[in-house]
Amino acid sequence: MKRVAVLGSTGSIGTSSLEVLSALSDRLTLVGATAHSRWQQLAEQTQQFAPRVAVVSDESLQGEVEAASFHSETQLKFGRDAITELASAEDVDIVVTAIVGAAGLQGTWAAVEAGKTIGLANKETLIVAGPLICDLAKKTGSQFLPVDSEHSAIFQAMQSGKTAEVKRIILTASGGPFRGWSREQLDSATPEDALRHPTWDMGPKITIDSATLMNKALEVIEAKWLFDLDVSQIEVVVHPQSLVHSIVEFSDGSCLAQLSPPDMKLPIQYALTWPDRFDGPSPKMDWTSTWSLDFAPPDRDLFPALDLGFEVARRGGSCGAVLNAANEVAVSRFLGGDLKFREIPQACREILDAHNFDPDPTLTDLTRLDQWAREETSRWTSSPST
Repeated sequence: MKRVAVLGSTGSIGTSSLEVLSALSDRLTLVGATAHSRWQQLAEQTQQFAPRVAVVSDESLQGEVEAASFHSETQLKFGRDAITELASAEDVDIVVTAIVGAAGLQGTWAAVEAGKTIGLANKETLIVAGPLICDLAKKTGSQFLPVDSEHSAIFQAMQSGKTAEVKRIILTASGGPFRGWSREQLDSATPEDALRHPTWDMGPKITIDSATLMNKALEVIEAKWLFDLDVSQIEVVVHPQSLVHSIVEFSDGSCLAQLSPPDMKLPIQYALTWPDRFDGPSPKMDWTSTWSLDFAPPDRDLFPALDLGFEVARRGGSCGAVLNAANEVAVSRFLGGDLKFREIPQACREILDAHNFDPDPTLTDLTRLDQWAREETSRWTSSPST
């Protein structure tokens, strides 16, 4: 029985994780779960799973939360320090880091510091602090098991050969809702347009990132640290069916791909049960139907966010923290009607160019730059010439 903590249990990854735990209750048990503000949903989850602890990270809700709504055997806690405490608890074997954005770094850091196995869904941890947290993991013996469908596919395929035999990896992108759109159409794209993803059901932030291809840019950075690759070994292709989740090409020319219907429960389950496989709740391929698999290079001129990812992966240092923070604020402003769609990567480019690059930042430096980038992006405006 593996004992699991889910950080961010009320989001799309978190709820899918709990579906996996429910389906494999003879192998997985929930020790703790956290939410930021959706305490009613968190309370319902405790009624089903009876975890030892539940954490509401938004301390301002302490007077509003109804403790009686939670399972009688679940201890209710508040604040980010309670998340850190859960992530490093002795009775936790695997920590699923499903908190979206840089906010997930603290809990992930605590879990790595405690030597836990990490079901990594919070890619921002590696984007913001890749070299620091990878060095820490080497010291503590912590292990990252990717939950992102693309990185899980790479992880699975790489087990068919040696790391030294990997020539390159190919991350697949669905192309999002704007695949085939013209520049003129993108100029008038609305948040409602961007949120209509053709194949995946995700939260709003990640869905917008998919539309800009920023999600793929961030995955390039994540892959560099997760698999210890040179940036020249990473490529991206557009695959609209979202059935091939990524590909590994080995030195002899063999290409191994992982295929499955677009559903996050499979990569989550693989991270939780690795190195074993079991029947689970994920949908299966229907081989009685006709399938079509298409691949095409991405349009980097129309979606410049992708180039930002490769640039940041090459430069390293403070670039990841700045890009991630700028993008989070720019996406939020777009969803609020305060930025146009094509201004998201434009704002990220200008904030990245304006920051004082640090090739070897400390965690304190990264926290400071994260805040600086957020403040700069919140007041950024597009120049008339662009």
